Amino acid sequence: MFTVLDELSWPGSPTKSNEDSCGASADWAWVIDTSIFPGTPPVMNKESDATWLATFVSERLSDLAPNAENGVDLLRHVMEEARTVFFAQAPEERREDFLTWPVGAMTLVHRQGKRLDVWTFGDTVAYLRHPDGRVEALGDTPDLRKFEVAKAREFLEATGATPATITQMPLFQNWLAERRQRQKKSAGLSLLGLDPSAADRLRHETASCEDGTVILLGSDGFAALIDLYEDFSPAELIQAALTTGLEPLAARAREIETQVDPDGKRYPRFKVSDDTTALLLRA
Repeated sequence: MFTVLDELSWPGSPTKSNEDSCGASADWAWVIDTSIFPGTPPVMNKESDATWLATFVSERLSDLAPNAENGVDLLRHVMEEARTVFFAQAPEERREDFLTWPVGAMTLVHRQGKRLDVWTFGDTVAYLRHPDGRVEALGDTPDLRKFEVAKAREFLEATGATPATITQMPLFQNWLAERRQRQKKSAGLSLLGLDPSAADRLRHETASCEDGTVILLGSDGFAALIDLYEDFSPAELIQAALTTGLEPLAARAREIETQVDPDGKRYPRFKVSDDTTALLLRA
């Protein structure tokens, strides 16, 4: 069983819906970070189809995870359910337009005895602090962050835009559309969404998980404190979360984004502030 020590999920902007979620159930826990192609009108609720997907998946995991044995099978099943529900409500043109489907990153963890299984879609992350003090990070976040920062710097310089306006630029939208088309052909990054076959391409890792292991799950908006803003090391971030809780850490990310570097000159990125979600657990 996991003990939830703290959890937090903040929208990136007070004017936009939070498209993240997190949760824990028995020996399972997860963090979800979804998105939708800019300008896509919602069909599942009045806010965002990405918000719907994050909420739907989190709720179904809460119900199904305690009786599950394998993360791949569990996520494939939940994605099949999501597809069925979405297709039942969405108009035909949306059912056939992969570009407008909600997708997401996700980290799902499951403790079995003294082992932790970690399944990852995209750029969410799991930080572990073992009882002996050793810290490790699981997931693709560092490499994906390097790629995104380089691309954000390129696009911001080419367009003269800022993180607040870059997603409106044709250069960005064409690039994003091309990435989505690659995902449709199973040639790009595997993501949570309405394509259940993506579950077969999940990143899977294992780690030891003795009693007392601390696990910090984070969306990329939270992990930015480490791999973008370089304000903390993984060990420092876990200790700060245990000492002060998650809220001051999220507030620090907002301070950097809105006061230190709102124009993305120092930290190139595609949003002024991203949704920020974290879940702090002890095994």
